[in-house]
Amino acid sequence: MPRQYVNTLTDGTPVDEIFLLVDKQLRANRNADLYLLAQLRDKTGQVSGLLWNVSEDSVGHIRQGDYVKVRGKVQVFQGNLQLILRDIDHVPDAAVDPKEFEMESTVNSDRLLPRLQELIDSISPPPLREVLQSFIDDTELRPLLLKAPAGIRLHHAYHGGLLEHIVSLMEVASRISDLYPRVDFNLVLAGVFLHDIGKVRELGFETTFLYTDEGQLLGHLSIGVEMLTEKIRAWEDRKGESFPEEIALRLKHMILSHHGSHDFGSPKLPMTPEAVVLHYLDTLDAKVHEFVALIDSDPNSQSSWTPFQSSIQRKVFKGVVPGRT
Repeated sequence: MPRQYVNTLTDGTPVDEIFLLVDKQLRANRNADLYLLAQLRDKTGQVSGLLWNVSEDSVGHIRQGDYVKVRGKVQVFQGNLQLILRDIDHVPDAAVDPKEFEMESTVNSDRLLPRLQELIDSISPPPLREVLQSFIDDTELRPLLLKAPAGIRLHHAYHGGLLEHIVSLMEVASRISDLYPRVDFNLVLAGVFLHDIGKVRELGFETTFLYTDEGQLLGHLSIGVEMLTEKIRAWEDRKGESFPEEIALRLKHMILSHHGSHDFGSPKLPMTPEAVVLHYLDTLDAKVHEFVALIDSDPNSQSSWTPFQSSIQRKVFKGVVPGRT
């Protein structure tokens, strides 16, 4: 039988299929009875699954990141498609094709690397360019950069998403540089490359996407500054000279301030023109991609709107469905 992909599910459809268990939560209803809330994914999207009247022991055999076989029926609740499950069982990794469950970038990461290299080559002065190049040449870091997502849910949340996000931002920065002659776009390009580099250690991304212990405790901003400090120190050891102090300070400030406000996790507010440019370019790319991803991943094709998204406090308009008034 053909696979039942998430993006083909419709109200009332019976489901008997394998999905990746992205998240697993036990919750209590008003009567204090436990139920399972499971986030289920394949390469086309994600859907919630609910299994009523469970106990910790009855669902203890499945864990986040497992492949699971679910049986149930699709239901629309408050405009959202969800699966009402009859049962859920663990499926051995060897029994599935992982590519059916990996949400991939639309751009091949290997094709992005040459463009990234061109953009790095355009940066001056040489000490700055050489430190950035040391990240690219790092044989342990390079494969992580090729595979890492930029987020775990919507913000480029697929393998290769981080590199796609970085190159996209660098492209925008290079195209607008003539409009802002008082801004040092060598620093902007460098800051773009470095701003999320800590995510290669903040996030785990072998099967499902999750936060590592290091990521939970430190976060990618602190990790990114630590990685930059290590590369600068290695450059100084090789060259036998000091890296320009102000450039180092400006780069570290850009990493620490790129979220833009304390409420969004920045320990410092942007205090240089380059840091402000980085913050707004980062926000633009992330938000546009988030809105498009919400539209593309919504399995309810009969609705002109996505479900309400608590993260952005709104629905997103998808457009009028042909034949629907």
